[in-house]
Formats: sequence, C-alpha cells, structure tokens
Amino acid sequence: MVSQSSSVGYTIMGKTADLTVVQKMTTDTLHKEGKTQKVIAKEAGCSQSSVSKHINREAKGRKRCGRKKYTSNRDNRTLERIVKQNPFKTVGKIHKEWTAAGVSASRTTTHRRIQDMGLSCRIPCVKTLLNNRWHQKRLAWAKDKKQWTAAEWSKVMFSDESKFCIFFGNQGPRVWRKRGEAQNPHCLRSSVKFPQSVMVWGAMSSAGVGPLCFLRSKVNTAVYQDVLEHFMLPAADQLYGLGTCTQCQSYQYLV
Repeated sequence: MVSQSSSVGYTIMGKTADLTVVQKMTTDTLHKEGKTQKVIAKEAGCSQSSVSKHINREAKGRKRCGRKKYTSNRDNRTLERIVKQNPFKTVGKIHKEWTAAGVSASRTTTHRRIQDMGLSCRIPCVKTLLNNRWHQKRLAWAKDKKQWTAAEWSKVMFSDESKFCIFFGNQGPRVWRKRGEAQNPHCLRSSVKFPQSVMVWGAMSSAGVGPLCFLRSKVNTAVYQDVLEHFMLPAADQLYGLGTCTQCQSYQYLV
C-alpha cells in the first residue's frame, strides 16, 4: 500500500516497510504527548503495527532480499582451502575438487564463491631487470616520429621476432590472489630456464603482412641479415612493388 498523507506530506508505507526518519520523529513526539497508536499512525502516515513495533523497539529493519546462498559456510571454507592449497588451478579443476568433496554446485557458483573471497585470477608477477638505456632510445625514436603523417607511416614496414613457449602457454600460468598479494611468495611461480620454444620472425605494414620465418638458431648479426635479405626485402617488393624498397633501416630494442 502506497499513498500520500495530506497532513504530513510523505509516503505511507506498508506494514513490513521500514519507517523513515520523519516518521520515527513524528512517532516519538506524539508518543511522548500521550497520543494513541491509531492517531500516531494516521499522523505519521504508516500502519499501526509499525508504530507499535517502533514504540516497543521491535523494529529491526527489513530483512535482506534476494535468494539465499545455496552453499553453506562449511562448503565455502572447503572451497577456500582448495584454492589456498594450489592457487594456480583453473576454475574447472577447482570446481571438480569441490564437487568431489560432496558439494553440489555449478561451475558458475564456484567462480562466484571464489570472487566472494576477494580473489581474482591474474598473471603472476615476474621480477625482471629493465635497462633504462633502451627506454631512452625508444622515447627518442618516438619523439622524432611524432609529427609523421598517415601517408608517411603507410610506407613503413614493421618487423620483429618473438619466442613462443609451450610451457604454461604463451602468457604463463594464472593465479588466484587478492589485491596487494602480487609479491607474495605463495602467489609466485617458478619458471623453467630453458623451456621448449620456437622463434618466429614476421613483418607487417599498411599494405599487408609478410611471410613468417621460423628461426632455428640464436639471432645474431649474420642470422638477422639473412632474414632481412631473404624475407623482408622480398616481402617489401611484393607489398609495395618491385624496386620501391631502396633503403631499409631497422630499429631493434629490448622489451
């Protein structure tokens, strides 16, 4: 029931609703003056039962709405123990172990309960040493080319090589951790020094992409010159036309 009270000027709420601040103040004032609950309810714009509960200090607020959680606190503690034992597991593996412990829950519920613990799936931090000298060179190169037009950039062919590791995938393992636990030893993962990998060279431009070159040895000066001669120059001639590539300049920086 919702209506507008002409004497007070605020909304009348139902029996199970909470009293507003104005309604509570009106109820307390009229109750001190000795008014009956019927008169107070009419003046405050609420039900008489709400007035009675407020006067008797029984009004504790509306109960929480929505569906109750299907899993119990014990089930949630079991899930937390599974995640803490090995935070590098995927949601599928965690869900499988949780259901094996006797908990009936879906994979979506498992993911939601993990998030309720304040955990999020992130890539573990890896401590690396960055050489500031290379950053300065990249910055100087960017400042020198910041005024270039789209037509000038369309004549540039970008090339680079990248190593693809099959150990832990290309992006490495993922870990369930809370915010601020990036350097926690429990959330760090050791890596293999010489994992199985393949080095691939490629080039691209506004005109298209060049062929891929799979490098089977370390990239030194001789190998890199061989790649430029047998892959980059033919790709430039194919994309831009024969004889258009008269000069090639390479910018190679450590990332």
